[in-house]
Amino acid sequence: MMDVGRDSAATAHWSRQIYESLVASTGSPQHAERFAWVVEDEPAALPEEGPGKAPEILALLIGHRVITDWELENIVVKGTARRLGVATLLLNELVAHARSQNGRVILLEVRKSNQGARGLYSKLGFEETGLRKSYYANPVEDAIEYRLSLY
Repeated sequence: MMDVGRDSAATAHWSRQIYESLVASTGSPQHAERFAWVVEDEPAALPEEGPGKAPEILALLIGHRVITDWELENIVVKGTARRLGVATLLLNELVAHARSQNGRVILLEVRKSNQGARGLYSKLGFEETGLRKSYYANPVEDAIEYRLSLY
């Protein structure tokens, strides 16, 4: 997952410890959860290669839920898989899952300069709700806040 994250300058670059905490069992209460979803490409094995190689992660989505509020914390698509609808697939799955769990809202923030992501969020019905000055580091940049009401 870290390799996919490093592939994108616009995404949040998290530490190994943060990624490890996503897969560790924390015993968090039923009303709160943190989750990571991935889209994998299953490589075809050629007869001379023997058993197939491990699947390659093409994209990941990391989110957090507290009761009925959901937050998209990170989404990134590997460069070779961009513009193929992978991010749209992940976001639509997030919306459907949140709705199936009686979610009220999905929140996120994105770099002000990330026009591709901002366009996608708007296309999927997210609305701009605010600005967080100097929210991001390396480089310092404002964040645009978005919200999608689920009902």
